[in-house]
Amino acid sequence: MEWLILIVYFLIAGIIVLDQLTKILIQRNFALHESLGVIENVFHITFVPNYGAAFGILKDKTFFFILTSLIVIISFLFYLKYVPKEKKILRYALVLQIGGAVGNLIDRIRLGYVIDFLDFRVWPVFNVADMAIVFGVGLLIYQILLIPERG
Repeated sequence: MEWLILIVYFLIAGIIVLDQLTKILIQRNFALHESLGVIENVFHITFVPNYGAAFGILKDKTFFFILTSLIVIISFLFYLKYVPKEKKILRYALVLQIGGAVGNLIDRIRLGYVIDFLDFRVWPVFNVADMAIVFGVGLLIYQILLIPERG
């Protein structure tokens, strides 16, 4: 069981590192609101500060987001210890959500906003941490709705 916990923490750390490295690259190489068309009118890299949550809701509620993130991260880390070994999808869902939440939390503490940069022009600009959270929620929904409980 010890190796499983090490793998979980390694995966969380990997998500955080990937998220922070991409954000540092954007911050160092782009001016605020600068955009680079990778596939013109389809996918751009655009440096956008997000002072709110998803879609910019609750703008300028930084303390609220920091507190909420800390509560969620601590709760999920605590719960992760009790997830049965055979519930791999649930474990990965929590790992993705924890890694993503920590990545965005670092931005909020360090900058007062979250760095977003993945711009598909038909959706609000987002980042690697956001993707991890969304994939984690998707896996959680899959676990809850589509995988029957045995017992």
